[in-house]
Amino acid sequence: MFGPESESNRGFRGARLENIQQLQTSPRLILRPDAGGFPPLSEVPRVVFDPSEGPVPRDLEGGFSGYWLVSERLQRAMSAIDSEAFAFVECEVRLADGSKGPSRFLCDVVREVDALDEAASQLRIKVDDDYVRGKFYSLGGGARLVFKRDALAGAHVFLTPFNPSAFCDRNFRSAVQAAGISMDAGVSGISFVDVTDI
Repeated sequence: MFGPESESNRGFRGARLENIQQLQTSPRLILRPDAGGFPPLSEVPRVVFDPSEGPVPRDLEGGFSGYWLVSERLQRAMSAIDSEAFAFVECEVRLADGSKGPSRFLCDVVREVDALDEAASQLRIKVDDDYVRGKFYSLGGGARLVFKRDALAGAHVFLTPFNPSAFCDRNFRSAVQAAGISMDAGVSGISFVDVTDI
């Protein structure tokens, strides 16, 4: 399982999506549609890095109106190992002084596969009509997950229909590391958790 790191004592990132009001469609509270991916955008997303608001974003940061903000090297690694798993939109990045900043992309995991072997896995499955799809995979409390290899058909990154977390295989993790990205979550902003032994 992988996603934005949230457990270090690092301050909140010094970056914001400057033109979110122009990009959002009322009455939605976030830009990302319920079905994922990107809606038609009226303009290029503008991200401003401001050190007075916090540290420079790492290779992956969450909380950008439902999306991740990823560095160019992470975007390249993601695209190289499994381009069909992700959707990206390149941002216009500016520093606080108005100068051009480093390349960044909004990112969404868009491949969804119902690949969990529920019988072989150890987890709590909550079934209730209140859940959008009738059930939810709760991964707390020592869950261990087993996925059906045939259902994944070579996919390196995917979502399940019953939990919002993104999952990846060891090949993806290795590709991220080979791109020069630290495996220290506090440095890269990427948290990898082995779901075979949570």
